Amino acid sequence: MNYQETIAYLESSLPMFHRTGAAAYKANLDNSEALDMYDGAPHQSYLCVHVGGTNGKGSVSHTLASILQSAGYKVGLCTSPHLIDFRERIRINGEKISEEYVVEYVESHREFFEEIEPSFFEMFVALAFSYFADQGVDIAVIEVGLGGRLDSTNIIQPILSVVTNVSLDHTDLLGNTIEAIAKEKAGIVKLGVPVVVGDARGPVRGVFAATTAAMQTSFSVGSSTWKCLDQHLSEDGKLQHFSFEHAYKNTRIEFDTDLLSAVQSWNLSTVLSAVDQLRAYGCAISEEAFKDGLRHVVERTHLLGRWQWLSENPRIVCDTGHNVEGVRCVVAQLNNTPHKKLRIVLGLTGDKDIDGILALLPKDAVYYFTQANVPRALKVGDLMQRALPHELKGQAFATSAEALAAAKQEAEPEDLIFVGGSTYLVGEVMAHLGVAN
Repeated sequence: MNYQETIAYLESSLPMFHRTGAAAYKANLDNSEALDMYDGAPHQSYLCVHVGGTNGKGSVSHTLASILQSAGYKVGLCTSPHLIDFRERIRINGEKISEEYVVEYVESHREFFEEIEPSFFEMFVALAFSYFADQGVDIAVIEVGLGGRLDSTNIIQPILSVVTNVSLDHTDLLGNTIEAIAKEKAGIVKLGVPVVVGDARGPVRGVFAATTAAMQTSFSVGSSTWKCLDQHLSEDGKLQHFSFEHAYKNTRIEFDTDLLSAVQSWNLSTVLSAVDQLRAYGCAISEEAFKDGLRHVVERTHLLGRWQWLSENPRIVCDTGHNVEGVRCVVAQLNNTPHKKLRIVLGLTGDKDIDGILALLPKDAVYYFTQANVPRALKVGDLMQRALPHELKGQAFATSAEALAAAKQEAEPEDLIFVGGSTYLVGEVMAHLGVAN
């Protein structure tokens, strides 16, 4: 098989969460452990940083990878989902895994796959761990896919565990209370391994206090440790400037980053606390490397879809925020972005808090309702019906390409087109526009 045939085989043979949802979720680590044994426990040959949470874990993972790379380490980065090409999920120093490696791995494991019937995610994680070992990485940043306790990545023994935040998402699988979800996220805490929690209030703090005590380790809270004093865009809009102060030490730091979303102030307090822990472990991260890594996160790791400008004529921006908290942050940034008329190309997946998301969206925008080409997508007709009580008005389009074309055709020079609501919709639009990944 060539690369395209290999991906087609995997997509047709292995359950994929982004296509089938809960049917692809395995509530145990049996297959992950079986694949790990089959491959000879490759993740044990390098250091690991484990990053979970509800929102922001992708940005935090990419930022830590960029900083470690600037510090001179050979860094593996394992994230999900992909937006355009499967190989985005597995990178070393920013470079995607080769098509040849993917093909060879699947060919050599095909008989075993058919014996144990792993999910697509279980296969992908095993592939990433093997690739990092074969390529001799020094350290790998591993993003949790879903939850934590039963996530396929949770077979690793990291030097640091990071949980960005906890909010209601995937309640059908993780529980319908903040406390229940926090317990699933806290499942990545390992015996004696330090933990950074980006934001921990109320029951979340209680869960992590109890879990870390039981695991004989400690946890620090990023948002309580590093306070953001200043945040603004550069004059050309290509960088974001930050100033942070340590809450308990007489320490202040200023830096620029190519991460442009307003919510990065929360993510960066988590990153700062994580870097403190990595330095305490013994990772040689100089101040120069730290600032260089922050300045070039997108450029170096190719992070996609986080308040990313896709076009200037017309002005098009996208963001992968896809749950209530993520959309709340996106709407706040839209409100602070100058525009004459806001036009929103919107698609959602059916397993989210649909009404919670729609209630947050601006009523004075023009909507181009659509759906991504995945089974989990909320049908566009249903989306329009759900939008009516929220006074969101617009037209329905069968495909994201048609919705985008209509928005572009109707847009005036000072209008702003936003694409979002679903990670998969953002990926489709990026592919349609030929965005490099």
